[in-house]
Amino acid sequence: MKKILVVILSSLFITSIFAQDKPNTKPKQNLRNRANDHLLLQVGVTNWAGTPDSIKMKGLSRSFNAYFMFDFPFKSNPHLSVGIGAGIGTDNIYFNKTYVGIKDATATLRFQNQADTNHFKKNKLSTAILEAPLELRYSSNPAEPNKSYKFALGIKAGVLLNAHLKQKTWQNKTGQTLLAYTEKQSSKRFFNSNRFVATARFGYGVFGIFGSYQLNTLFKTRFSPDVRPYTIRLVISGL
Repeated sequence: MKKILVVILSSLFITSIFAQDKPNTKPKQNLRNRANDHLLLQVGVTNWAGTPDSIKMKGLSRSFNAYFMFDFPFKSNPHLSVGIGAGIGTDNIYFNKTYVGIKDATATLRFQNQADTNHFKKNKLSTAILEAPLELRYSSNPAEPNKSYKFALGIKAGVLLNAHLKQKTWQNKTGQTLLAYTEKQSSKRFFNSNRFVATARFGYGVFGIFGSYQLNTLFKTRFSPDVRPYTIRLVISGL
């Protein structure tokens, strides 16, 4: 994954360098104030790569991201630009009859299967991350991005703001409700405080598809399995 990202980014930069040597007979356009994906809203499905069989996930785990970005077009090639900004990324991972001991005083993070005993009906592990995305962008119609095919490759660096486990509805092993209440516990002890994510985005106009893969592990080394989140999202962009 890392090698592919490096090769594609290098190819795009080389293309922009060669473009500088070509004479430009067309009048230059002022693209500084164009509307070109200054606001990105992303909603999608998240999963973990490297998950052992002992970790039982459930349903569709969801994520939501919101970013505000500045866009800097290349003077030598208006089809290319660099986007940089900041925003918030959130992931919500759902587990099947599994307790995640993020606040336990244990040497490693426990994923305890509770299928044969009393358990919570719903178990959700949520994280919130302050992120700074950087993208190398291509637009087929730089003067009118909302009528253009778009492609972007990039990377995000983030800082963990919050990690918590939320559980609802205490049941016995047969699924009968014993107590209807919600329990929440927060701790960042087992989590890496920083994350680095490779990204790719393709779309037309204000709609697109976004994919990401975390390059470092979600949890600290030796504290838990070396899982790496990846996500497929729908994107709405504008401004």
